[in-house]
Amino acid sequence: MARPRKFDEQQVLDTAREQFWAGGYAATRMEDIAAATGLGKGSLYGAFGGKQDLFHRVFDDYCSAIVDATAQQLRGDDKNAYARLSAHIHAVAAATAADTAQRGCLLAKGTAELAEHDKAVAERAHTAVEALRTLLEHDITACQRNGDLDADADPGQLAALVLAVLRGIEALGKAGADEETLTDIARTALAVLPRPAN
Repeated sequence: MARPRKFDEQQVLDTAREQFWAGGYAATRMEDIAAATGLGKGSLYGAFGGKQDLFHRVFDDYCSAIVDATAQQLRGDDKNAYARLSAHIHAVAAATAADTAQRGCLLAKGTAELAEHDKAVAERAHTAVEALRTLLEHDITACQRNGDLDADADPGQLAALVLAVLRGIEALGKAGADEETLTDIARTALAVLPRPAN
């Protein structure tokens, strides 16, 4: 009979995520994660598999969390859809500006480093990005129903544009853009969305 694990699995995953996030996949060794968690390498391998398996688990959890958080921010009635969209875009800019370590987004970071050679990362990243685009599309459609945005505009195209802006804000923040610049981008992104004709 296997002995029960004597560690908090989620805490280990959180610590591993911080290691991967700070140093990137290639530069992070299982020894680093073992030292950070206080677990032996054997325990890590036994519980999570190898480094790639552990990263996949961490990456999947992160992607799920970012999609869930976005869903929470954008979910609601038509009346407040534009306010939610505006708040979401500005929140991304503010969170990016607050990231003084310039770690960026783990979704973007992991995808950039691994997607070319790791099919699981590429597929998970694609699924997450599509989910984010769909959430934005649903909110933009609600804005259109409420008369806040032009009903004739393609909500899917607008959602893709907003998503590109949000990913761009994160990339520029990682490159050192200041809060004023990121806030201006957020404001401009909202300003260029098509309004109903008077």
